[in-house]
Amino acid sequence: MAKKPGKKHAKPKLLAGGNPQIAKGYGDQAVQAYIAAMPGWKSEVGRRIDALITRVVPDVRKAVKWNSPLYGVAEHVYFLGVHCLTKYVKVAFVRGTSLNPVPPGKSKQQTVRYLDIYEDQPLDEQQFAEWVAQASRLPGERM
Repeated sequence: MAKKPGKKHAKPKLLAGGNPQIAKGYGDQAVQAYIAAMPGWKSEVGRRIDALITRVVPDVRKAVKWNSPLYGVAEHVYFLGVHCLTKYVKVAFVRGTSLNPVPPGKSKQQTVRYLDIYEDQPLDEQQFAEWVAQASRLPGERM
């Protein structure tokens, strides 16, 4: 009887809005798996923002929880999260109301502010890097 060929790693399931379903994990490997699974142009955005965050905060701690990459400077304490939606990538700054200038997207959560990144609108990398630097110096959220 012939052996069945080994299963190739299946691509992660995409949830509503195209957000990859990635198992909870800690470290760069988990975040890179999420980025690789981001659909279409969003994967390049994921690589760019991950590289910017890592450049600005070289000792950044990374995790994937609730199907979203999280970035922090202390164990289980995060200052930024990323999530794919149908038409854009949403970056959540946990203490966004304390950033200068405040990111444009409002939240139902009092201190959170969002930056929505669309395919046809270039990311202001300098402003993003400034927000990341500021956010990394503020108290994060234990998650």
